[in-house]
Amino acid sequence: MAEKSERSACTCAAHKHTPRSDKLKHDVGCRINRTVGQLNGIKQMVEEDRYCGDVLTQLAAVESAVKAISRMVMQDHLETCVVERIQDGDTQVTDEVMSLFKKFM
Repeated sequence: MAEKSERSACTCAAHKHTPRSDKLKHDVGCRINRTVGQLNGIKQMVEEDRYCGDVLTQLAAVESAVKAISRMVMQDHLETCVVERIQDGDTQVTDEVMSLFKKFM
């Protein structure tokens, strides 16, 4: 029973019951590294007084990249954590999912 309550705690210190696949970790890591590189480029653009429209275009690209990463992690969350909690009888997980969806809409 302690394991179930630990999983449903949903705090920053909580760990997934089912580890993420190596492929997902690799893909997310690569995308995050690419996004960090884009952000560093934007920082340099600002420091060099580059045209605002160009900076904004790059910021939009970063925002899109972050949303794509979020969708990958959300899909993994739904396919593992949420399914496991529902299988364990914890239907309250739907409240958490709705809260997460609201953050991305």
